[in-house]
Amino acid sequence: MKALIGLLLLLVFGHGVSSLLHSMQYFYTGSSGLSTFPEFVVVGMVDGVQMVHYDSNTQRTVLKQDWMKQVTRGDPAYLERNTGNFQGAQQTFKVGIGTLRQRFNQTGGTHLYQLMYGCELDDEDDSTDGYHQYGYDGEDFLSLDLKTLTWVAPVRQAFPTKQRWDGDRAYNERQKHYYTKVCVDWLKKYLSYGKSTMLRTERPRVSLLQRSPSSPVVCHATGFFPDRVVVFWRRDGQELQEQVDHGEVLPNHDGTFQVSVDLNLKAVPQEDWGRYECVVQLRGIEDISTPLDPALIRTNWGKSGITVPIIIGFVVLLLAAAAAAAVGVLLYKKRNDSHKQHKPVGSSDTSSENTEGQNLAPEARPLTKVQS
Repeated sequence: MKALIGLLLLLVFGHGVSSLLHSMQYFYTGSSGLSTFPEFVVVGMVDGVQMVHYDSNTQRTVLKQDWMKQVTRGDPAYLERNTGNFQGAQQTFKVGIGTLRQRFNQTGGTHLYQLMYGCELDDEDDSTDGYHQYGYDGEDFLSLDLKTLTWVAPVRQAFPTKQRWDGDRAYNERQKHYYTKVCVDWLKKYLSYGKSTMLRTERPRVSLLQRSPSSPVVCHATGFFPDRVVVFWRRDGQELQEQVDHGEVLPNHDGTFQVSVDLNLKAVPQEDWGRYECVVQLRGIEDISTPLDPALIRTNWGKSGITVPIIIGFVVLLLAAAAAAAVGVLLYKKRNDSHKQHKPVGSSDTSSENTEGQNLAPEARPLTKVQS
């Protein structure tokens, strides 16, 4: 089952960390044919940190951060209202899976029906962006283009919905207002509540790891916050575009993050190792440069006891995977924040009724229409 659950925060960042993108995101996942997994899960996140959780097993909204208590003190009905909205969405998603199975001529098996929506704020120029995206069984299904106020249907099964929703200009205008104003205001509010946590900077610890003499050398950075980090290898001061394999930014169990970048040594004579270095960039700290020096590489051969750091690293990775699996969201594609390109994660179209504003979180609730 865990193999089916994607890791959150599959983010690919461009170089340059002069500005910071803040984000609020909600992920809805409905499923069928998975007896060991809740049929419906909601996760709310701010800057990649989970702050709200709901699933169909518990039938209640749970705050995941202490600073979220400030929300309920100012709004005592917050949890009850969210729970009601999520329960409504749970029923909508259950019907939606049945509808989409018919559209795709499916008679059984395991299926995932998903939605991702949210907004972003650049703290340097106050520019914003938003997205409302659906998909089915790990593939794009429908998404809103905020620039043209039209819906993008990458598969023919979504085209009838696109035609109907494109024709409702007033609805699409209200969506734009939500993502450029309402959502951003709530994001700022959350950042204010959680500023001691969300706006902090923690310096990464950097290690060079190698499993065997023929394996790549792994530059592993861990313990950093926020997750907007840049890690790369360079030779003679120039960044390497080949010979490297970039890993995803993953969550640690303590709320910090980690990432690894491999360097393939097959085309690197050992006498040239001194020309290579791993560079880690994180906003608010000086660049961390680690030379490719055999004395700095932790290996699991040779010296006694050197295996311990390697084992610890794998344990951390397992913890990160378990934490992401507990969140219960399948992200099937990377999002490139440097270009603000968003790939759909979810699906749409569920019942024969048109409903507005009843299935999403109250503070992050764009007007929604559900159609067969």
